Amino acid sequence: MKRKHTWRRLGRSLLTLALALCLVTAELAPALAVTQADIDKLKNEAADLKTQKKDLQKQLDGLTNDKAAVLSRQKKLDEQISNTSAQIRNVEAQISTYEDLIVQTEAELADAEQREADQYELFCHRVRAMEERGEVSYWSVLFGATSFSDMLTRLNDVNEVMDADQRVIDDLKALQVEITEKKTDLETSKTESEAAKADLVSKKKELDQQRQQAIALVKEIEANEKEYKSTIDQLAQEEEDILAEALRLSKKLAEEQAAKGQPSKSNPGGYIWPVDSRYITSTVGGRASPGGVGSTNHKGTDIGRVGYTSKVYAAKAGTVIVSQYSNSYGHYVVVSHGAGNTTLYAHLSSRSVSVGKYVNQGDVLGITGSTGHSTGPHLHFEVTENGVRIDPLKKGYLTGYTLSPTA
Repeated sequence: MKRKHTWRRLGRSLLTLALALCLVTAELAPALAVTQADIDKLKNEAADLKTQKKDLQKQLDGLTNDKAAVLSRQKKLDEQISNTSAQIRNVEAQISTYEDLIVQTEAELADAEQREADQYELFCHRVRAMEERGEVSYWSVLFGATSFSDMLTRLNDVNEVMDADQRVIDDLKALQVEITEKKTDLETSKTESEAAKADLVSKKKELDQQRQQAIALVKEIEANEKEYKSTIDQLAQEEEDILAEALRLSKKLAEEQAAKGQPSKSNPGGYIWPVDSRYITSTVGGRASPGGVGSTNHKGTDIGRVGYTSKVYAAKAGTVIVSQYSNSYGHYVVVSHGAGNTTLYAHLSSRSVSVGKYVNQGDVLGITGSTGHSTGPHLHFEVTENGVRIDPLKKGYLTGYTLSPTA
């Protein structure tokens, strides 16, 4: 009778230990913050961008020797730059995701190895318990029965212990498989992360080359004024058309706001610098173009020393009435501050606002760049009051600036 109770206690003990270990395992397993699906999604986006890149290159190749289509070529170069920039952001996101996945997999691997050690200790506990009782095998327990009913009771107890033993062994095997898979996944993530880093370096070089190519095309247009006269005239006319359209939209918005009983003017009289730089490379009015020829009637204020990553801020609060691309201004944004009062921000690398959005003074509108008819990264900033372009420097709206020698 004592032996029978011993077997029952041992069986229940093993089952309890196995169940407890499963519960602990469930609690220790880290929640999945990053999965391979996240990587796959980014790779699919990268594949789409690569397809777009090939299409853009084909279109550019078809425009290379067509001087009449120089503005179309300029636009495609800007689109190519945007595509490469998007590829860079994608690769950077992949690298970040890989880094998260690596940290997570290392934690999961450590957890699995700890569970394996715990499971192995449970198995050893079972073996030691058998040795301490001098039991050679399950069969010896059955053959030691004193009656048929005793044998049936022992058989039931032995089955319980055998099931518990088998679960411990099965769990141990499963953990060993899991550990092997985690190690493989970890090495794969590390390898692909390094490959992504190398790809990032390559794409940044490619982006720099594309920017230089776009700038070279603009300089070619300006250096050959007679040859590209129609193109230069077209750009100048486009700037005037943009002003006229902005003023029309500004007036229309003010009328709509008045009809609703809403104030159309916002933050009257106060302007802040649209970028963190205070270095003026070109002022409003007479100047020689960057190439030494071309337009001598500059329509805005150029702010340099900004690169391709500086934030562009709303100089005054207002409503975005234009956010698009043009051959002259590249990516540009226009904010209305009341009928006939606007600010324009041009040659952006990217825009972060859409038409209809109300922006507070200092809100980010986009990032500086050199898109459109531009020979280097800068912000072209225009201010209109009562429907006329004005010089924000002479008006005293922007102070504390430094003029470049060529401004």
